[in-house]
Parts: sequence; structure tokens; C-alpha cells
Amino acid sequence: MEILLRTTPEQQGINSQAISNFIDEANEVLQYLHSLTLVRHGQVIAEGWWKPFEPNDPHIMFSLSKSFCSTAVGFAVDEGLLKVTDAVTSFFADALPPVVSENLAAMQVRHLLSMSTGHAVDTLPLVLEPGVTSWARTILAAPIEYAPGTYFLYNTGATYLCSEIVQRLTGQTILEYLKPRLFEPLGIENPSWEVTPEGISTGGFGLGITTADIAKFGQLYLQKGVWNGQRLLSEEWVEMASSKQVNTSGHIPTPDWLAGYGFQFWRCQHNAYRADGAFGQYCIVMPEQDAVMALTSGLDMGGGALQRTLDLVWKHLLPAMQDAPLTENSAAHQDLQQKLANLVIAPYQGQAGSAVAAEVSGKQYAFGENFLNIRSVQFDFSQPDAAVVIETEAATDQFAIGNGTWQNGITHLNAGLPRKVAASGAWVGDQTFQLYLFFLTPVLQETPPCMTVRDMPFQLNFIFRFAGGKLYLTAQVNLAFAGPYQHQLESLA
Repeated sequence: MEILLRTTPEQQGINSQAISNFIDEANEVLQYLHSLTLVRHGQVIAEGWWKPFEPNDPHIMFSLSKSFCSTAVGFAVDEGLLKVTDAVTSFFADALPPVVSENLAAMQVRHLLSMSTGHAVDTLPLVLEPGVTSWARTILAAPIEYAPGTYFLYNTGATYLCSEIVQRLTGQTILEYLKPRLFEPLGIENPSWEVTPEGISTGGFGLGITTADIAKFGQLYLQKGVWNGQRLLSEEWVEMASSKQVNTSGHIPTPDWLAGYGFQFWRCQHNAYRADGAFGQYCIVMPEQDAVMALTSGLDMGGGALQRTLDLVWKHLLPAMQDAPLTENSAAHQDLQQKLANLVIAPYQGQAGSAVAAEVSGKQYAFGENFLNIRSVQFDFSQPDAAVVIETEAATDQFAIGNGTWQNGITHLNAGLPRKVAASGAWVGDQTFQLYLFFLTPVLQETPPCMTVRDMPFQLNFIFRFAGGKLYLTAQVNLAFAGPYQHQLESLA
């Protein structure tokens, strides 16, 4: 079944108006969706990107990566390289602690996959500490408070161990291992995956793919491992991975986080299941409706936005899916197509100039050591769209700033590695210029070093205030695992 074929929603049994209603309410209550692709009966019936996000740009998957890591384990199981009942210790003879506890000895691969290792706290923060040389050794040395299989805890370190197990068995990173087995058959081009300092795919995060790639992955699972008539992954694995393997009660008290967990997939209401990443990255598989929904987002993880997103799918799309084709509704379909083509995150629009614009234009403002590693900033306000030159420790970036539009460029901010960025900004007073930056892609490098907290946000807001010959910079990060935060910088005299 070819996913890239496109038809009208009505041909696949759903009214275009239902999809429009989903978009309208999402725009009203969510900030921000980045893209969507809806597939029914193997056909794409709606797809759109909120500008400045674009179809061919890879997106940061965060923990949606976990389902791809699980799939690598599935291929290895299908090929007889391991069993889910194998002891985890059997793969790490050189990385075990001096004393192997009873709980560590009892831990099996299936416990890694189902997040039931027995750990009471996520082990990922342990490996991100300075000086850690072996992620596996650090995770395996962590206390295991509960008997494996008896306690659910979302534990990204467990996913990492799955990645290293596959690499130890095959001599390939899971990115390399999946290329001929998954990525190439599905037409997923140029996927990237962050690696640890040891050169091992991080597993639980760090995958960069497009929205269409997410939808293809979901469709493979919906078709129980078959793609274009060829079996890629065993039906047995798909059933195990997508079924409830562990109870998640006591976790996040919202319906779609209490429905259970499979092998690196979350169960959902309505007999659906999903691959799920931080800040709203979703691959929702709906077997009873023969549908897949791919969403990328930059949502605040507090305040219920993640559950609200799923609620909108259940409210608008699920009940609208009928068994038989519907009569074409050209007006509703045309309205939907126009809506999808004009999705946009509103760019900043303000004053085109100020009383100090000419005075500060072209002046270089230097900064001392700071969190963002900014060495200097220089503006050009001579054109309707301003331009900025930001020198960091890694590179010197220059890009335009759209007033009422988005202008694309490249920046080394945050990660110290190149990323595609969109900029919009304007004067908000005689002395204050505001700049919005949206990070559109993961770092533009095949094997970047491991992610740090500075790589997390999709949006960085700069407020520049020119006063007394200095530049005062307030940098606001809208999304991060530690929550929104800001830093104040003052240029040198």
C-alpha cells in the first residue's frame, strides 16, 4: 500500500469539515503546532506545515525516537540475534558493577522495552553528568529499587541500553542498522540520530526525520509490518510492541498516559497507540479506523497541552471517520486546502524604525562569558528588514530579520552547531528591539555530539535594549525540560 498517494478526505470516508474543525480549534487552544499529516486507508488526506516550518525539513523527534529504537530491537529479534527474555547482563560483561544485585540479574530486554526495569528515577541525568565515559556502565550501576517487571518508570536510560545492545550485536549504530531494513524501504531519506561520546546512537532521543517519515512509520505498524506488499517486520513483533505490556497507573494523571505502555509505544484511548516525543511529537496509530496521524509541535509540556492535542484528535477526527466513502464536498474541501496552504505561526510585526536605529546600526557590542556563548552582536537597520550578525564561540552567523514575515538563516546558537532558523522581529520602542528565533531543524550534521539542555528549545526570544552606549540583552527560552527560563546579558563598556 503506497502511502504517498493523495486523495480527498471524502474518498476515504471523512468530511473535510471535520479536519478544518480540528485545525481551527488547534489554532485556538494550542501553541504551537508545527505540522500535521493525516492518513486514512493508506492515503494522505490532509497535510500542512505552519510556516516557517517546511515539508522537507527534518524535525527533532525527542522521545518519539524511542519507538524507532524499539523497532531496531524488533528487527534484531526477527533475525534471531536476541530474545526479549534475554538477561540484560548477558550483553554487558565488561560494564557491570562489581556486585550485580538480584534485581539487575533479573532484568531482561523486555523490561528495558516496557520501561519496567525497576528503577525509581530516570537514569538519563546520570549519564549527562560531566566526566561520564560509559553510559552503559553508569546506568547499570544505578540502584534498582523494584523487581523488574513490577514497576513502570519512564526511563530513557533503558532505551539507551537497547541501542547499545543492538550495536554490540551488529557492530552498527541503530541508525546504520535501520537504514536497509526500515529507512530505505519506506523512502525515509537522510535520517540523523545523535550519538554519545562513545559513538552509540542515543536511542531514546536524537532522531531527526520529517513529518511524512513519521506517517510512513505509523503506516508500517498499522499494516502490521508489511510495506508495499513486502513484509519488513514480523506481525508478532508489531503486536508485542503495540500492546499493553505494563500498567502505567500512577504516572501522568491524564487518560492517554494511563492506558498502558508497550515496547516503547504508549497505548491510547479508543484502542489506539502512539509513538510520542516531548513538546508534542506524535505518531498516532488508530487500527479500528485504519488511520495514522502525524503531528509535530512545540507545546509547553505543562498545563495539559499534550493531552489537549490528543483530545482534539478524538473529538474532531475519530468520530468523523466513516466506513464508506462520502459524497464529495467541494466547498469544504477547497476551504480545507486553502487552510492547510496558509498555516502560519504569526511572525512578529512592529515598528520598522526608531529614534536610535541609525545611531546603533553597524555598531559592534561585545559580551563577556555567558550561557549562550555570544561574543558580540551587530545590527544593520538600514533596510526595511533588519539584519543581525551574532558572533559565538563556534561561528559568526548573519541573517535577516523579517518584520511581519519570517526570514530563514543558519545559526550556531545553543548547540554550537549549525541549525536552520527563522527570524522575525521589530522595534517595540525607541530603544528596544525584539527578535524571535524559531529553530527549524536539528543540528545540520550527521553525527553531532550528545544533546544538552541548551539544544532543547524550538523558540528563543531576544529583547535588545540600547542605552548609555551599551546593549542589554534578555534571552528568553520558551521551551525546555526545566521549563521556560531567561538570561540577562550586558555588553562590555
